Amino acid sequence: MKKIFLSTFFLFASLTTINSQTVIGKYAGEFLAIGVGGRALAMGGSQTAIVNDVTAGYWNPAGLAKIDYPQVSLMHEEHFGNLVNYNYGAVAIPYESDMSFGLSIIRLSVDGIPDTRNALEDANGDGILDINDDRLDYSKITEFSNTDWAFYFTFAKRHSENFYWGANVKIIKRDLAEYSATGIGFDVGAYYQPMEKLHLGANIQDVTTTLVAWSSGRNELITPTAKVGAAYELELLGGKILPAVDLDIRFENRKYASMFNIGPVSFDAHTGFEYNYKNIFAVRAGYNDVKQFTVGAGIYLPKLTIDYSFARVAQSESERLPDSHRISLMLTLEEPKFLRGSE
Repeated sequence: MKKIFLSTFFLFASLTTINSQTVIGKYAGEFLAIGVGGRALAMGGSQTAIVNDVTAGYWNPAGLAKIDYPQVSLMHEEHFGNLVNYNYGAVAIPYESDMSFGLSIIRLSVDGIPDTRNALEDANGDGILDINDDRLDYSKITEFSNTDWAFYFTFAKRHSENFYWGANVKIIKRDLAEYSATGIGFDVGAYYQPMEKLHLGANIQDVTTTLVAWSSGRNELITPTAKVGAAYELELLGGKILPAVDLDIRFENRKYASMFNIGPVSFDAHTGFEYNYKNIFAVRAGYNDVKQFTVGAGIYLPKLTIDYSFARVAQSESERLPDSHRISLMLTLEEPKFLRGSE
């Protein structure tokens, strides 16, 4: 039944692409907003000011300049139960004393969606006369997939001890039944640490407005999203507690679909905290922009970090979508020969 609902939605989307022109595609880049990394997602996505590893290629490219060793990260998620397959992989390499390069890949897919466009017929089998009286010929039902890809190429530079900046070149590939689309966009980010324990960050996604061109002739524009964040470190119970908050500012006229809005400008908040005990383990919790409570934990092993997060939509039991589980792995090549600046 859920896949029937999805098929209706995606078929409607595909049909609206025919003979269309360039439009502002509200939610056109929504698959890019799901997030990556078990740590980040357990904290409700509040990462703009604190990300300091390979996942910075997604959250804030400036943060990639903080790495001192090559890193690789992988994540698998069962989004809304098993309805959506969501996978992520990334690699980052420090270069010389103050630069870093990275590649991140995201794949989101809904597979096995029933295609009923050729399966409707009237009771006499003479074709479609009145959709209210039609029935389905199940032998004519086929399946299709909705698959989205995103490739992030990241450069980051340490400008000074407390200021970093970075940028992404982003390539988008989308497939929906017999339709396909490609697009290219750019992100720019900055990180600033005005005090020892205070962290500030900003990331403007799709800064030049991203064009996604469909094979049907429709062109969608993904408008810029400004993300700003802040976090402050506290020492507690022999470890560190890190509360963080992010604010997403969009210009798509989302109105009531956002937490609050001023005319066409919408605002969505992410909040989270992390308790890290001597880089042995961490526990986390948060609340994100789609009204999900999130929790998770991380284990720090030699060269390997394992993070898990769990998300639940804040709705009644009868209306709630299935829970989402994420697990991510991060490998750090922490050896002297791989240290930033080593020969």
